[in-house]
Amino acid sequence: MIKLQRLDVANGYMELLKEVDELRFAIIVETSGTVNIDENFSSQAHQKLKASPRLAIEPYRRLRSLVTAVKAAQPAAEGAAPHLVDHVEQQAHTLYDSLKKGFESDLNKTLDEMSWPNKELKLTGGLVARWTDQVETLLDLQEPDLHRQAAEALGSLSQDPTVLLPLEVMVKPLELRFRYHFFGDKPTNRLDKPEYFLSHVLDLLDTHNDFMLDYMQPILDQRSRTTDLDDAMYTDAMSEFITALLPMVSAKCLSLLPQISASPSLLSHFIHELMSFDTTLRDSWAYTPVPWVLVDWKGLTWSMLTAHGYFATWLQVEKNFALERYRNIRDSPESNELDFDSTGPGSTAPTKGAIRVNDLLETVTDRYRLLSSFSQKLKFFIDIQLAIFDDYYQHLRESHQSYRVNSTIAGKLVQNAGMTEDPSTDVSGLKGLQKLSKIFGSAEYLERKMSDWSDDIFFLELWDELQDRARRNTGTNGLVGRDLSTKEVASRTSATIINGSGKDAENETGDGALFDETESAYRRLRILVENDMAEALRSNVRATLRPYSKVSGWASISTTVSDASQLSPSASLDATLQVLSAQLGFLATVLAAAPLRRITRQVCFAIQKDVLESVIMRHSFSSAGVAQLRRDLMAVEAVIDSSINAPGEAQRCMKRLEDGLLLLGLPIKASQKETDQVPEDVEEDAVIDEDATQPDISDENKTWSLWEVGKLIFKSNDSARDILAALRLDSLNVADARAILERRVELGS
Repeated sequence: MIKLQRLDVANGYMELLKEVDELRFAIIVETSGTVNIDENFSSQAHQKLKASPRLAIEPYRRLRSLVTAVKAAQPAAEGAAPHLVDHVEQQAHTLYDSLKKGFESDLNKTLDEMSWPNKELKLTGGLVARWTDQVETLLDLQEPDLHRQAAEALGSLSQDPTVLLPLEVMVKPLELRFRYHFFGDKPTNRLDKPEYFLSHVLDLLDTHNDFMLDYMQPILDQRSRTTDLDDAMYTDAMSEFITALLPMVSAKCLSLLPQISASPSLLSHFIHELMSFDTTLRDSWAYTPVPWVLVDWKGLTWSMLTAHGYFATWLQVEKNFALERYRNIRDSPESNELDFDSTGPGSTAPTKGAIRVNDLLETVTDRYRLLSSFSQKLKFFIDIQLAIFDDYYQHLRESHQSYRVNSTIAGKLVQNAGMTEDPSTDVSGLKGLQKLSKIFGSAEYLERKMSDWSDDIFFLELWDELQDRARRNTGTNGLVGRDLSTKEVASRTSATIINGSGKDAENETGDGALFDETESAYRRLRILVENDMAEALRSNVRATLRPYSKVSGWASISTTVSDASQLSPSASLDATLQVLSAQLGFLATVLAAAPLRRITRQVCFAIQKDVLESVIMRHSFSSAGVAQLRRDLMAVEAVIDSSINAPGEAQRCMKRLEDGLLLLGLPIKASQKETDQVPEDVEEDAVIDEDATQPDISDENKTWSLWEVGKLIFKSNDSARDILAALRLDSLNVADARAILERRVELGS
């Protein structure tokens, strides 16, 4: 039984070998004129193939199917027939090479008659028909390989696009011409001009576009409808033509890169030109490789940078270029100057340095915007773009810290003692506001630019891809790209990619963005600097108000006027008015309306507090004294409003002081609005008579006198609240009203 089994296996081997031999003899093309088989059979096969070469395709396909079947049976037979498999496969390869060589030779002859690849082609009816038949024959020969490659590509997307055999033949003369011009010692072969050979390839596409569309495209369309391959295996003719040209472009790139990799400028220029070339193929020529083989063509740039390992070198080159340019901008003396022409009216003026840093970062974005690899884009973004943002933030932060140190008492003492001659350390008065405004303008400008960039389609797509990868790769060791951990990227971009990577993350609509962490750092700095500007201005104004708070004699002023505006402001207030005019006027030229009004409110609150506590609550006032104080306040409000170009802003901010002066300046009698003393016909007991008739508080048209209001204010809390509401003094409470009224000399007792 064992011998019979062996005999059966041997018989199967012999039958298979016989079939292989018959198929080989059926399709062999006699080239040398000597074939070691029966002469009659050889002559018949030769004549048959010579008459119709495409008849050899079907036996060849049968032989290829035998190769596939034998390979598939090997694992089940525990690899029992390796020599048989090898023999059958070698026969198939040999026959394929013979057929391919013969078919290509025939096509080359036809192409020579057509004058390919000249611009003026001979396209007679017979030549075109012969060319069409030969192209279809080569495609028939290649079809089994397309089946195999399509099956292999289902599990892998890393294969190169497949070049169709007829186009491979047609591209060879173009490749010879390409090598002649760009591989030798011709003037067109220059290391510093990669655009020469790249533009030459684009010119080839322009030259042969019409031929491909008119003659090759109908063949591909017909095959898409008739073959059993997926209808997307044959894409448009121009995409197939580009696929055939790309190997020679890739070979040129690989020969060029070792020569220029040590030269930063040449390498940077080459990669930039190559990215532009890839973009032109995608956008202008709608290049679509065979989808089953390559779903998303990443471009020659990706191949050079990733597959051939030049990305790290190029990234370092671009990083060195960007950081060197950035340091020149940062350290330039004029970078610290405010640029009033870059923004419109009503906007915060940035420094020239901030504008140039932004321009540099926009250039950096353009350098990597065209990359197809997400990991490479993210590395470029983090290693260069965010690195520059972070360094400039530290530069602004150090300037802010320097201001704070020099504005302390110790810093001022050092300056006053003459221990330093550096004028940059002087932050007193307007100089301090100028220094702070430069930091504020730079931080605010770049923060706004980051917010704008977060809405750019490029950064939005990058952010969406980052979020998607973070959701799919959760955990502490999750990766969002090549050598990019989720935790590390989140610390540099936005924490929402970690916080929002849970099970319900896809249902959440977060507000994160790539610049979250950096933008928030600039925002915090901007807020700190704005607070320091407000504090500096408050401090300067308070210093000038000290002499004014020491003025006495408010109760002894006896000059009465019907209108307080007829009076002149107090001389002791001149310094305050000058500081407000100079410093608020400067801030109005460099700040936008919103931060300017926030700072103005802080200053108005400080003035209000000082006047209430240091002037009103510490002195007694006659009606004339109140009129003078009113005139002084009007002068302060007028200077503030004119400086910030916002009429009524100061009055709105100092509502409590306005209400206090209104209460303090009530006329003694409703019919006698301005007087210094109680009329002679009014007795004191009558003024404070508790049993007098109560005035009608609900009367909105009533003009209230000092005595009437004082009586109600001091009578009870309820009556005090009612009269304050009637007078619309809503910013004062009962205690404030009583304390203020006590400062009138008429009610002081």
